[in-house]
Amino acid sequence: MSSCLCLLLAMSCQNTPKKEKEDTKTVEVKVERTDSLSKATVTTKKTVNGKVSEEVQVIEGTHEEVMKKVAVLTEEAAPEGNSERKTVKKIQFQLDPKSGSSTSGMVTLTEEDGKVTFEAQLSGMSEGTHAIHIHEQADCSSDDGKSSGGHWNPTFENHGAWGSKDGFHRGDIGNFNADASGNGQVVFSTDLWCLDCEDPVKNILGKAVIVHQGEDDLVSQPSGAAGARISCAGIIY
Repeated sequence: MSSCLCLLLAMSCQNTPKKEKEDTKTVEVKVERTDSLSKATVTTKKTVNGKVSEEVQVIEGTHEEVMKKVAVLTEEAAPEGNSERKTVKKIQFQLDPKSGSSTSGMVTLTEEDGKVTFEAQLSGMSEGTHAIHIHEQADCSSDDGKSSGGHWNPTFENHGAWGSKDGFHRGDIGNFNADASGNGQVVFSTDLWCLDCEDPVKNILGKAVIVHQGEDDLVSQPSGAAGARISCAGIIY
């Protein structure tokens, strides 16, 4: 399985009080990982007095080696003097069919300004309402998707609708509709998640996205009686 992580580091500074001079620098890091190997493409774009220059560097090796070198490069890219730095993390991966279904799709997770946005484009479903959740383990090896474990619930609450005063799982994204052609879309944002941070209650890296055949009733414990798991993907890079 391969996946892609994009770290967009947008930085700007003004090293002189002259208004006509503005220096900006943008660093884009794309990391592709397959098994134990990774390849990172680091693109640095710099604008000085309206002139744009671009430098591309490619790093290959084990994932740990590559990420260490990426960290060094992005630190070196920071401008001198007064500066503002903004980091955007982005992971994109494919959902694979499970339980004999043909349901697949693409999921994009983007973290920016302390908030994670989840976007999914899905196809191959029956028309109607389907549930989508975050599950405990990035393991989609079983044919029925059950190797991913139960709902991700690091706060040990009851299952329910997102934001319910009676409790909800951090993996309780909820329901979405598939049209007559079997296509559906999910867009969801929250500040209760993070990508690869040190808070185990927020970090969704290492978890899985599961699409269900049926609708989450938002009441039944522990998972909403949403039926078979028809598509699965691990949240990894």
